[in-house]
Amino acid sequence: MTQQGVRWTVEQVLTLAPDAASREAGSRLGAAGPWSGVGSSDGGTVWGLCEGSGSEPYRTVVTVADGTGPAFRCDCSSRKLPCKHALGLLLLWAGGAGAVPEAEAPAWTRPWPVERRAGAGRESKGPAAGPHGAAGTGDPEAARRRAEQRAGRITAGVTDLEQRLTDLLRGGLAGAEQPGYALWEETAARMVDAQAPGLASRVRELGAIPSSGPGWPVRLLEECALLHLLGRGWLHRERLPDALAATVRSRVGLPTSADGSPVRDRWLVVARYDTADARLTTRRTWLYGAEEERAVLLLSYGAGGRPLEPALPVGLALDAEVSAYPDTGRRRGALGRRFGPPAPARTRPRGVTAARAAADYGEALREDPWLESVPVALERVVPVPDGDAWQLADADSDTALPLTPATGNRPGLWRLVALSGGAPVTVFGECGHRGFTPLTAWPTGPGPAVPLC
Repeated sequence: MTQQGVRWTVEQVLTLAPDAASREAGSRLGAAGPWSGVGSSDGGTVWGLCEGSGSEPYRTVVTVADGTGPAFRCDCSSRKLPCKHALGLLLLWAGGAGAVPEAEAPAWTRPWPVERRAGAGRESKGPAAGPHGAAGTGDPEAARRRAEQRAGRITAGVTDLEQRLTDLLRGGLAGAEQPGYALWEETAARMVDAQAPGLASRVRELGAIPSSGPGWPVRLLEECALLHLLGRGWLHRERLPDALAATVRSRVGLPTSADGSPVRDRWLVVARYDTADARLTTRRTWLYGAEEERAVLLLSYGAGGRPLEPALPVGLALDAEVSAYPDTGRRRGALGRRFGPPAPARTRPRGVTAARAAADYGEALREDPWLESVPVALERVVPVPDGDAWQLADADSDTALPLTPATGNRPGLWRLVALSGGAPVTVFGECGHRGFTPLTAWPTGPGPAVPLC
């Protein structure tokens, strides 16, 4: 692995943790005490035996320099991926070559990487994705009929939603507090029945607005207007430009597949964070093309207790192909073929001014009115307090972007302030109507990426 140049930092290893509990448990195993028989190979494999509650130590193997991405195996019964033993082994390895020396892999580690690559090959030869991201059934006529039936159900649901929004406005927004959340949950359930999960999600968000503090009627009216606009877009989608129609279908909740031509680039992993609710955990990973000079969002989901795909550590770069999804702006992508193992990134995203970032978001809204934010890197900005809030001020002008209110409650804000120390930094994040959410930062001089979330 030293030949490959892929010895990760502790921060990069911890980004792989599926949750906070795994991160804490893995950190406790990142010392030499419970480990024996540890070693690494320049082919990209780390292994070790970890003492646990059983009579035999857990055999743990991690492949980090495989072109298909990090992979894990452990004898423990945990369903999390990676488990705490894999995280602990990687943390031990990240501490330096002295803790995990290079050696010849023992026999018990050898069969598994071969089996894993064979399995990856079988997966790649599976059924092709259909026009909505599902595997083809071999019966185009049946697929067409199912698509028409679903479109009809969505249309009926949208028509019902339009009537409910009309009734709400006729009765006055002040009355929205009286029925509580039950009204919105019942409406969301109707959208689920109509097979429009995107609409259901937006309706559930409406239910939280009446109790969100001063000014909630204005916020509720804004969100109702956007929901109405989305409904009208669906009902008249045949009259929309192709890209905007694809955006409407995606916002409503129809699955799509990445149909853009694969673009090969040196993709920098510039940010990664997870969000969760009672039903679903979503992992968002931002890549930045060194040559394309644009950011692409990778999404993965974990539902019903199933683990998410392993995270790509922030600060690495991938020589890989990415295909875009067919929505306006084509910001979402799918990671395709890789041409080698990940390696430490040697470049950073090209930054813009705060004024340019705000203008870019305004231009994007003209094509996608439901867009919450756009990815952007700010160059030479300084975090400064603004009353009870914070903002990122341009070091070379009198412009600034306010940070989103939620940023003030995150420890990442203080990491950003400490990294800056009053000096300009480069910050990658999401710029939207609520402000700027910082995700990763770099110092002015040499230094690695610092995750802020």
